Amino acid sequence: MQQQIVYAGRVAASFANAAELLDRLARLPVTAKQVERLTRGLGAERVEQRDAAVAAFVDRPFVEKFDAPAGVQPPEMACVFVDGGRLQIRERTDQAVGSAEPTDRSSEPEPWEPEAFAKGYWREDKVGLLTAMQSASGARDPCPEIPPGFLDVLRMPLLARELGKVAAAAEDVTDTARPLPAPAPEEPVYAAPEPEQRRVVASCRPWPVFALVVAQAAWTAGFQQAKRKAFVADGAANNWRLRERFFGSFVAVLDFIHALSYVYAAATAGRSFARGWACYREWIGWVWKGEVVRVIEQLRQRQEEVGLPEPDEPETSVRSVVARTLGYLSNHQDKMQYAEYRKEGLPITSSLMESVVKQMNYRVKGSEKFWCQDGAEAMVQLRADHLSDDAPLEAFFQQRQANATGQRRYHRAS
Repeated sequence: MQQQIVYAGRVAASFANAAELLDRLARLPVTAKQVERLTRGLGAERVEQRDAAVAAFVDRPFVEKFDAPAGVQPPEMACVFVDGGRLQIRERTDQAVGSAEPTDRSSEPEPWEPEAFAKGYWREDKVGLLTAMQSASGARDPCPEIPPGFLDVLRMPLLARELGKVAAAAEDVTDTARPLPAPAPEEPVYAAPEPEQRRVVASCRPWPVFALVVAQAAWTAGFQQAKRKAFVADGAANNWRLRERFFGSFVAVLDFIHALSYVYAAATAGRSFARGWACYREWIGWVWKGEVVRVIEQLRQRQEEVGLPEPDEPETSVRSVVARTLGYLSNHQDKMQYAEYRKEGLPITSSLMESVVKQMNYRVKGSEKFWCQDGAEAMVQLRADHLSDDAPLEAFFQQRQANATGQRRYHRAS
């Protein structure tokens, strides 16, 4: 019965919804508070178990952290994705359950960027996706020309706006705009690597702690010894600090979709849609081929034309958008060798990661959802377990049953 209740607690949109489903579908008349207490209690146990594994990983010799555990067969290709979502946390003054933060003393800590929180109670939950993938590699680029989907005149403006990169007063697409036709059969179509097995990790704790959670999970799966390795993320500084600290041998790949949104914003800023769209098509074609240096040169010329932004200038002004895109592409051009990545069969987008974040947000994010720190940590852990292919909760329940003492492990809030 516990497994049924905890399952409903982690997959339903709320504890109240979980209680209703249990009553209607399983004839289990439990209250929302009972679902919350049991789900949170079991989630706290999983957090404690995870923290113990991370602490053991921290205590290992430095060299062992970049090896594979005994008996573990590394995947042929290992890919690590990281991103973040949002949830609302009301701070508590008491000690959060399982809040001990193991410290890796094997080297000097990396300087992490402070987390930028929105107003009110909004905080960041950090999510990692560790995926064994399968793809072909070769000496030739399997898709040298950009797929027509990235040149869809209706879809791309919407995507750029969704990511918040478009300049103010950008001209809308008119009724005369139409999407491009489907590619001809002889045209190459980009085939992304196929995921074989995924493991999801998550935490609401600070980045140095989350980094250890990701590193421990990758070590357990033997990722460090894979033949092909990639680390894929957007341009957030902490993503790349995590990669530098624990995944330095992984090929660094900037998510192509985020790069696309910046390129679109700068190409259309201050121009009619027709001129901006023509510029975007040229620039994004260069980026697809890994020739981002050509876009950077064009952006420098554009910056000279419009001038530098003033210190108090809005972020959506033309000058600000151009400057931001120029900085973004210049800082990450070493992670934008997309033609080479395709030859190696590596992923170039974080679409799998975006899907995981959305599924995490479904349970924890909402304008009327508020969590305490330990409750949020317990839930994101359970949700990460639920989204993992290796079913870690099944093994947890089996071990818990074997070690059962008959005592109920609820953590009472003071």
